[in-house]
Amino acid sequence: MNTILIIDDEAKIRSLLSRIISLEGFEVFEASNLKSGLKKLETSEIDIVICDVKLPDGNGVEFSKIIKEKFPVVEVILLTAFGNIPDGVLAIKNGAFDYITKGDDNTRILPLIYKASEKVALNKRVLHLEKQLNRKQSFDSIIGKSSTITGVVDSARKVANTDATVLLTGETGTGKEVFAQAIHHASKRNKNNFIAINCSAFGKDLLENELFGHKAGAFTGALKDSKGIFEEANQGTVFLDEIGEMPLDLQAKLLRVLESGEFLKVGDSKPIKTDVRIVAATNRDLETEIANGNFREDLYYRINIFQIKLPSLRERVADIELLVQFFLKSFSLKTGKNISSASQDYLQALKNHPWKGNIRELRNVIERSVILTDSSELDVESLPLDISISNDQNSSQTKIMSAFSMASAEKMQIQKVLNHTKGNKAEAARLLEIGIATLYRKVEEYKIS
Repeated sequence: MNTILIIDDEAKIRSLLSRIISLEGFEVFEASNLKSGLKKLETSEIDIVICDVKLPDGNGVEFSKIIKEKFPVVEVILLTAFGNIPDGVLAIKNGAFDYITKGDDNTRILPLIYKASEKVALNKRVLHLEKQLNRKQSFDSIIGKSSTITGVVDSARKVANTDATVLLTGETGTGKEVFAQAIHHASKRNKNNFIAINCSAFGKDLLENELFGHKAGAFTGALKDSKGIFEEANQGTVFLDEIGEMPLDLQAKLLRVLESGEFLKVGDSKPIKTDVRIVAATNRDLETEIANGNFREDLYYRINIFQIKLPSLRERVADIELLVQFFLKSFSLKTGKNISSASQDYLQALKNHPWKGNIRELRNVIERSVILTDSSELDVESLPLDISISNDQNSSQTKIMSAFSMASAEKMQIQKVLNHTKGNKAEAARLLEIGIATLYRKVEEYKIS
């Protein structure tokens, strides 16, 4: 239930309002002037303020602006003995929820309080979601305490508040986009757009159009002007993932953006100015690509102003347990299961695994384990066969799994995942990390219904 602060210099009015509002179940605080009211706001969690307009030490209309600036979630209802339109307009402009006349509008107090309560609840929900979003996009979202990852985070923090172009390198699945978002979030551009594009996901012509946009009539079907990423992200950040896959002629156009801050739309002859910060990423060795004629050397030196190499999961095994706890909590909530921990055998199996797919692969393994587990703890039986078998071979109690037991375990896993996806074979194949054709073959082989 919401807490309400009544500010009025008339003790009888405070007492009357307090009694009426308390009977509705609200917690009520009182103050006789603006100074003590502000102190109460600073020391207690207040949701709604009911404030007189004329007070010994100030004006409630002006005070409502101070409240909204310092405590934006708090709603303010102003009371006045003699209402007038200019004060009412200014009160609403200052952020007050409503402005009512004492005596004449007494019947409106409780309905207003309930309406204000609904708005407070919405404000708190929005604030909570904003905090979650900010955390998700910030360096706080990067999980790990090993010196390997903390050193990388420190470097990224240092470059974030500059306009330097950043090149993120490392294996697939190490979290390059997470780092790119964190760099943008910590930069002075964080109020503007962050736009990511995977350069390997488009053909040359489509990629050019996505990056630079086009003029009406530039090609068949181009009925109107279209903005590209570099125009949409003006004053913000562009994340070019897999930049090593970009065709050579587009590399030349990207170089122009970096050197002059301008580009040409497809089918246009008039340059457009843009101010973007570029963060690029690749899992390729760009120096080798340069030697092979696949990447421009001049572009490489422009994007390689500040390089950050993200470590593989094999290089930060000490962080696996923290990552497991994070993904476990996330997928337990998602599936509605009460799984709170992972067994030591399970964790050891993960630490023994080479993780060629890095954090992305670990995330998929935890998601599948949560689906397969019926107890409150993840155990090795929920692991994919390649991980559990590898763990058995590395343990002191090596067990040779027979073909029959392997088939039985595989059948059980496929059946559980299909049950979870309600028969959606495409989603089941994704979770099982096998091709859809392989899944159909195994369903037929094991006679899974």
